[in-house]
Amino acid sequence: MRRLRQWAACAGITITALAAAPLQAQHYPTRPVRMILPSSPTGPVDVLARAISQSYGDALGQQLVLDNRAGAGGAIGAELVAHGTPDGYTIMLSHSGPLAIEHQLHLKAGYDPLRDFEPVSLVAASPYLLLVHPAVQAKSVQELIALAKSRPGKLNYASGGPGTGIHMAAELLNLVAGIKVVHVPYKGAGPGMTALLGAEVDMMFNGVSSALPQVKAGKLRALAVGSAKRSVLLPDLPTIAESGLKYDTSGWYGLVAPKGAPKAIVMQLHAGLVKALNDTPTKERLATLGIEGIGSKPEEFRGYLREEVAKWGKVIKSAGLKAQ
Repeated sequence: MRRLRQWAACAGITITALAAAPLQAQHYPTRPVRMILPSSPTGPVDVLARAISQSYGDALGQQLVLDNRAGAGGAIGAELVAHGTPDGYTIMLSHSGPLAIEHQLHLKAGYDPLRDFEPVSLVAASPYLLLVHPAVQAKSVQELIALAKSRPGKLNYASGGPGTGIHMAAELLNLVAGIKVVHVPYKGAGPGMTALLGAEVDMMFNGVSSALPQVKAGKLRALAVGSAKRSVLLPDLPTIAESGLKYDTSGWYGLVAPKGAPKAIVMQLHAGLVKALNDTPTKERLATLGIEGIGSKPEEFRGYLREEVAKWGKVIKSAGLKAQ
């Protein structure tokens, strides 16, 4: 998270890159831009997209059309974009799953994130909350671990599908805590939350933006935050690391275009995004959702993707997760 904040502090300087953009980008965009969201409505990606879409569209000079394509943990939407026309009119705002994890768990994944996308920017980051249904007899991470150890294989957790960031967050907890909470995948974080609210499952990780209203309403209990530091929105909620575990992971969101998109268009998409993230009403909106805007340069995001692919590959191997 420290490095993400450093990128956020310097992101604004890249807007000047437009001055050198080739002629091919001068008339882009001339029609609405479709933004694929590889998640269900009400999930963290959807919440983020709706928070920035107006200001981003204004910055580009065209409407952004949001298109939810949930399924296979986000791989369906990602594959659509990977094989899309690289003209800048189809882009994807994605969580970490499709961009760093999915292809390592699906033998038939129809894309490779490091090969088939043009990185535009690391858009934002938001802490995960460890959530349980109020019926679960645990009010702290330590109590949850004790409960799981007393009932091995009996507790379960929801995710937005295999390979999503919230799936891996739970598997990381299984790994570092030495417990076995069983995975129950859903077709998106939204349906997973519905299942948790209905007590179909016992626990779930989810982004602050999606989980906070349910926590404040008393419908779900937040036990801890997954990031290294506490959330400013829930300052009294401890981190998982404070329970003595080596644990630090957050949700992050990135913007990509199909491979082959002209560099000038990629830079225009990036500049528009940075302008949107620096828009005061948008910044305030994101802050209320517990989301930190970033806006890293395309090459910085490319390097970050490589690191995340390697990081989660090690977790997948250590946890004994098998590709299907």
